[in-house]
Amino acid sequence: MSPRAGSAGPHTLAFVESPVQLLNVLEWAYTNALHDPGAGLTLVVLSPTDPMTRGQLRRMAELARDEGYEVRWEEARGGPTAPFHTIGGLAGVLRRADRIVMGDPFSRYVQLLLTITRARELVVVDDGTATMEFVAQLARGERLVRWHRKGGRPGPRDLLFAPVSSSARRRLTPSAHRTVEVFSSMPIDSAPEGVKITRNDFSWTRVRFGPPRLTKGADLVGTSLVETGVVDGDRYLEAVRALAKAHGATRYFAHRRESTDKLRRLAAETGLEIVRPDLPLELIARRGPIGRTILSFPSTVVHTLPLALAGTEVRVAVCDIDPTWLTEKASPRAQGFLSGVTGTARDVHRLSAVRMA
Repeated sequence: MSPRAGSAGPHTLAFVESPVQLLNVLEWAYTNALHDPGAGLTLVVLSPTDPMTRGQLRRMAELARDEGYEVRWEEARGGPTAPFHTIGGLAGVLRRADRIVMGDPFSRYVQLLLTITRARELVVVDDGTATMEFVAQLARGERLVRWHRKGGRPGPRDLLFAPVSSSARRRLTPSAHRTVEVFSSMPIDSAPEGVKITRNDFSWTRVRFGPPRLTKGADLVGTSLVETGVVDGDRYLEAVRALAKAHGATRYFAHRRESTDKLRRLAAETGLEIVRPDLPLELIARRGPIGRTILSFPSTVVHTLPLALAGTEVRVAVCDIDPTWLTEKASPRAQGFLSGVTGTARDVHRLSAVRMA
């Protein structure tokens, strides 16, 4: 058994619901192990129902086990009674854990679990650009709401869950009895008093994989902005077509949440080869082969890929979202948030919004 998986030292319980969260727990553990190699870590996967996400999570779970960590797979959404079984089964280990690591503080599942734990150390690892919003909301003392939902009226479920969300926010606020760390590759300029910010530079990824073989062409990275109701589907397809034509892209790396119908249409109308990655893009790109230019719309990868691909000749380019692409359902804050994601990205080439006929 790896010393990192041993019982010596404080025991850490990590909750993840996506492949990127699991990757960032591994990055945090790699960094933390340099200072506390005896700390035990159990990864709890709160499995979603989406087949693509489940597939990537299973591959990431294999990598975690290869590192010597214990992985506990929970069918957390496997029917109406699944949450009760999952939470009941985790109550004991939650109370015994010295440290809790979570990938999504906005998750209702995670917020419920936080009401049970007595851990004196809480760590939030990246769940993409949402981490930026989490830190900002925590600093302002606001309720925890995902950025693309902000501005809408709370629904009945939101109101019912409000006491749990408020409790989670209080627990995620540092106190004399509890420390809070944010482990992030995102640009976080300021944080609430007492919150420790630790930089994630993707050291584990660079040590374990690559450097990649580079192809001559360009690759395009997909986004789920259509699926979340932020960007109009037709406008997005037109933008992808124009961007691919302008830069000679031949492959489209699909986001795990992109719908099958949308991807079929993209393939038919753009001629792009649709690639469904079996791992987070940071690992796919690091393993290669990958294009010398990676094109993306505003998303997490414009911050993470330059770190994962440091030392290679890959150029990451980001294309702004034109305000006319937004849907009527998009949050009033959507354009500003997306512009901020692009504007704060380091070591990327900025492209203006593509012109469409």
